[in-house]
Amino acid sequence: MPPSSAALPLAGVTVVALEQAVAAPFATRQLADLGARVIKVERPGEGDFARAYDSVVRGQSSHFVWLNRGKESIALDLKDAKAGGDREVLDRLVARADVFVQNLAPGAAERLGLGADALTARHPRLIVCGISGYGTDGPYRDKKAYDLLVQCEAGLPSITGGPDAPAKAGIAVADIAAGMYAFTGVLTALYERQVTGQGGRFEVSMLEALGEWMGFPFYWTEYGGVPPVRSGARHATIAPYGPFTAGDGGQVFLAIQNQREWGVLCREVLERPELETDPRYAANPDRVTHRDALECEITGAFGELTAAQVLERLDNAGIANALLRDLAGFADHPQLAARDRWREVSSPGGPLRALIPPVTVPGREPAMGPIPDVDEHGAAIRAELGFSG
Repeated sequence: MPPSSAALPLAGVTVVALEQAVAAPFATRQLADLGARVIKVERPGEGDFARAYDSVVRGQSSHFVWLNRGKESIALDLKDAKAGGDREVLDRLVARADVFVQNLAPGAAERLGLGADALTARHPRLIVCGISGYGTDGPYRDKKAYDLLVQCEAGLPSITGGPDAPAKAGIAVADIAAGMYAFTGVLTALYERQVTGQGGRFEVSMLEALGEWMGFPFYWTEYGGVPPVRSGARHATIAPYGPFTAGDGGQVFLAIQNQREWGVLCREVLERPELETDPRYAANPDRVTHRDALECEITGAFGELTAAQVLERLDNAGIANALLRDLAGFADHPQLAARDRWREVSSPGGPLRALIPPVTVPGREPAMGPIPDVDEHGAAIRAELGFSG
């Protein structure tokens, strides 16, 4: 673990992660950033298959460098059951660990003798976290679960996109949701162990994690009788709320939340005070009904201004707004630069930019250790466990 992690809250906690892809690596990277020693168990040769998703980050996968900083890598053939073989290496690792995390295919951990029941029986202080697509029972237990497919099962694309077609989220939200709940589950279990002296087991399902994030549209549909309308970048039930093009082509998003703001927008930003009392726009439901006409009015006013001028008017009027940035614009965001949110992380391909974790504790710097190569720490870990050669 990086030297700076000694003063972090999870210093002294060892996590063994039999992980791949996104959900579990996302959870364990959060633990590593907090100072935990995370030992990533990979396949011999290829390692985590996310290493091969692409090679755009100085020869490395964008997913892998995002998810795996600060970890140690050891490559183990878990079918090597001979004395002194790789399976014995893993067993010794787990015996010394505080936390075991896995997101193998359904039933794979149990077939390897690494199911939660077996592990907690052998190691009562061990915390065991299993991440799956749909949970450990039920008719979908053995169904393959990739992020887009889980998004579909949770109904997310049905409310995302434009009127003519559904769309998936642009990031792996089902994986990220599961990873975050696994992360908080580990923290909760570590706290509980401090009280009881006992470890425990828990599971996180991608479907159930994303389902929690679908709370608003669920309640809207369950008790309103109809689902929210797919409205692209607009808000389905509030107007004006969404994108508008300025005269220089820049896209500005604004959000009106109440009647007072609507009046301020008309008078101080659009300089069209008569719109405030136009019966087509009298209240939010009226503005939603006449959204197309309303947006033509706003676009016409903004067409005479640059995006910077529109943003200045909105800021001066106290109207919530944002500039639609591309990823390069995000990377150069003045707020992130002003708050010193970027760090440099080393990797086999060279130094990389990385955002520091979003939880900011005064005087505390997260670990943010190097990104490991496959089996980079294998020899050292084997020697530590008493294996020679």
